[in-house]
Amino acid sequence: MIAVAVSALVVDQVTKFLVVSSMSEGERIRVLGDFFVLYFVRNPGAAFSFAEGATWIFSILAAAVSVTIIVLARRIRSRLWALVFGLLLGGVLGNLTDRLFREPSFGLGHVIDFISTPWMMPAIYNIADICIVVSMGIFILLTILGVGIDGTRGRGDEGVDDSSVVSERAGDDTTGAADPDAVADPAPHTGTASGTSPRHADPDSRADRTVAD
Repeated sequence: MIAVAVSALVVDQVTKFLVVSSMSEGERIRVLGDFFVLYFVRNPGAAFSFAEGATWIFSILAAAVSVTIIVLARRIRSRLWALVFGLLLGGVLGNLTDRLFREPSFGLGHVIDFISTPWMMPAIYNIADICIVVSMGIFILLTILGVGIDGTRGRGDEGVDDSSVVSERAGDDTTGAADPDAVADPAPHTGTASGTSPRHADPDSRADRTVAD
C-alpha cells in the first residue's frame, strides 16, 4: 500500500511541476484534438474543480482521510485492497500537498489541474483525481464480489451449520442400520445341518437319521 501511495504521489507532483514550469495558466495544448487536451488551471475547490472557494474544508477532510487510511493499513491482508487504499492515499496526499504548500497560502493553496477531456466531462483534473476515482471503482468491485479487507471471500452457503448437516447424515445412517423392514439375506440351503434352520429341515431326512440310529 505504501509503495502504491508513494508512486501515485510522486507521479502527481512531477506532472504538476512539469505543467507549472512549461505552461502559462489558462494555456491549452491539444494533444489529441478534443479527445485529450492539456489545460492548465489552478483549482481552489475539490476534485474536478467542484466546490471552489472551500479549500480549507477540503484540506481538513483530506488530512482526516489520510490518517484514517494509515490507521486501517494494519488490517489490510489483501493486495487488491492495498491497491485501493494506496491509490486513494496517494491521490488525497497529492491534492493535499498542493493545498498546503502552493499559493496563495498554507492550507488554502490552489490545486494544479491540467487534464481536459471535453468528450467525457467538462471538468479539468489531474493524476491525483484519477487515482481517487480508480480506487473508488475497485472499491465498488471488491464490495460486490464480497472480498473482505483481510482477503477473505463471502461464502454462498454462509449461515448453514455444518454440524447439523453432519448430524443429519449420521441420523440417516443409524436409521438405515436399525430399519425393522430391512431383511437379512437367508443363508443358502445346502442340505447340511449347518446351513439349514432346524425349523425348515426336511422331515424325511429326520426320519432317516432316526432309523439309522
